[in-house]
This record gives sequence, structure tokens and C-alpha cells, in this order.
Amino acid sequence: MGHLDEAGFTRALGPCASCGSTVHQLDAYLDRQISMMLGDANDEGRWVHDGEKFVDGTFRIACVACKQVGFEHAACPRCHHDDALPGALTTRSRTAVPKRCPACNDTELTITGFAPATVRTGVGRPPAPTPRALVGEPGFHVAVLACDACDWVAVADGCPICGSAGPLRERP
Repeated sequence: MGHLDEAGFTRALGPCASCGSTVHQLDAYLDRQISMMLGDANDEGRWVHDGEKFVDGTFRIACVACKQVGFEHAACPRCHHDDALPGALTTRSRTAVPKRCPACNDTELTITGFAPATVRTGVGRPPAPTPRALVGEPGFHVAVLACDACDWVAVADGCPICGSAGPLRERP
């Protein structure tokens, strides 16, 4: 469980205590899957989180109208390592994406990583995340590499987001 549970998430998305607005900006680390060829992204990827992982990855909620912050936490959203979030947002992934599969030499891999994202919410507005970092950029952290042609899989050592040795908490 993240620092924000579903009840707290729902409360934070209620009317702003300062101005009453119900439009909020959320910042979160969300699961993103990307198809790679020869170490380069084939596309921008797709979101692969569910609702619980969305809540779990949220680290800031603020009112769009008055900028009042309803929730904010600087710990890593994945392992809760204290004050690890600022560094995670500005560093590159420690897990390198190889150009070819080390097991079969194929050129296509699929990666799953954690991408910082911004989401605007409000009445009648479905939450659609916008990535703040793409693979290879500071803030995007590779968690799993998988070959499309064979059974080779590699998992990031420690916490994929901040690099802490853990313990990693189970995700919803």
C-alpha cells in the first residue's frame, strides 16, 4: 500500500478546502510498457497500471484552480525509502536496455518501467495520464526487460525507482 489509501485518495479528490474546485492535478509514478528494437523505443508505450497501482503511485495532488496541495509525499512510491522521490525524478534508470537479447540475440525486447506522469481530474473528465519522462530520460526507471523471442527476463536490482535495497513492498 502506498502512503495514500483509497479513502484518502477519494478525500483528496473532493472539493478543495480553499476554493471548492473539484479539478485536481495528480503526479504519480505509473507502470508503462514499451516495445524496443535494438535498444530504441518503437513507440511511446502504453500505460499498464490498474486503479490500485494508480493510487499506490500517487505522490502529489493539488487543486488546479488555487494550487492548494491536498496530498504530497517525498518518499519513493515503490519502496517508501525516505525522501527518495526528488532524486528519482531527476536521475536516469540504473537498468540499461541492451540492443539485443543476451540469451538469443534477438533485436526486440519489451520493457516495463515506472514513468512519472501528470493527470488532470474533474467531473466528467476521465483520468488520462501524460508521461513526464519517456524511456531513456531522467525520471523513467526500467523495472523488467523481456525478450519477445525467448524466455529471457531480467528484473531491476533493488527498487526500480530509487535504487534502494528494499525491502520492496508488495504492490496491489
